[in-house]
Amino acid sequence: MKSLFIAGNWKSNKTTQEAHQWIAAFQAAGSTPVAQENVTTVLCVPFTILAVLKWAVETNKLPFHLAAQNVSKFSEGAYTGEVSARQVAELAQWVIIGHSERRKYFGETDEDLALKVEKAKEASLRVIYCVPDAKTAIAAGVDVVAYEPVWAIGTGKTDTPENAGMVCGEIKQKVPDAQVIYGGSVTDENVASFVAQSTIDGVLPGGASLDPVKFSRLILAARTVV
Repeated sequence: MKSLFIAGNWKSNKTTQEAHQWIAAFQAAGSTPVAQENVTTVLCVPFTILAVLKWAVETNKLPFHLAAQNVSKFSEGAYTGEVSARQVAELAQWVIIGHSERRKYFGETDEDLALKVEKAKEASLRVIYCVPDAKTAIAAGVDVVAYEPVWAIGTGKTDTPENAGMVCGEIKQKVPDAQVIYGGSVTDENVASFVAQSTIDGVLPGGASLDPVKFSRLILAARTVV
């Protein structure tokens, strides 16, 4: 049986109050997925609400891991505005590194990202590493690689499941010890077609994870295939 990995990326959205409302709506949806050994579900949220969601997940015994969406390439110290890996590890088990928006808007290089992975692993964080194609360098030691074609991020356009499966297969050859997932306008309606591909181990939805009902449906739809 395939091990399924689903990571909902909230990006720069939601306040503390809205995070509480999301949890309440997710539970009220009536189809809250239960924990399952072969399924890992992660909420990737802003630093400002990690503590709130950690409390909510633990209190309500929800089947979620938490991830930060970024981490400093520096250790703790005089780096105003940065959040170190050790600080992240206090609240989350995972971190996204190399998302296309970080590369595009903040000029992060492969060298920067390798340093971030190094710091994350030193703090025992697990890493979701994003790449736009199979040719992009992948830092050593990552746990999950997310293939996210830039043109599909937030556009409503998706790669075909077949092509995504081919690219993910090429990535698997480079990093055989990592899970490989697809990200790019994934919804509860199309998720099954992606995870049905033998080389795709899961998905990284953005907008679909902001709606608790749609995210619950997405998780359930994905689980019917594996």
